[in-house]
Amino acid sequence: MKGFARLSAAYRNSKTGFGDIWRGEEAFRLEFIIFLISVPAAFWLTERPIAAGILIASVLLVLVVEVLNSAIEAVVDRIGPERHELSRMAKDFGSLAVLLTAFIPGILWLCAIYAKLTGQVF
Repeated sequence: MKGFARLSAAYRNSKTGFGDIWRGEEAFRLEFIIFLISVPAAFWLTERPIAAGILIASVLLVLVVEVLNSAIEAVVDRIGPERHELSRMAKDFGSLAVLLTAFIPGILWLCAIYAKLTGQVF
């Protein structure tokens, strides 16, 4: 498969993946809603389009890591239902990745809010 057919198949797979994660992962739904809210909020909060883009991208990054975390969880669950230390570690590492990634927009948005409140340009 090449060219447009490959892109079309990739789009269909991504669309299916979005539906699966939307139905199965409450954390993703919440983070996606925050992402949607972040788009207009970023343009209201900042004076420069690049700053708004950085704020929006930081929230999008959390979504990307959440998807990867969910993929790790699905693979671990596919292996089997029995408890195993390595399975626990894989899931916990994925969860930690989401948590650490969430600090990025947290820091950036706090800086933007501070700049807005103090009349500085962000």
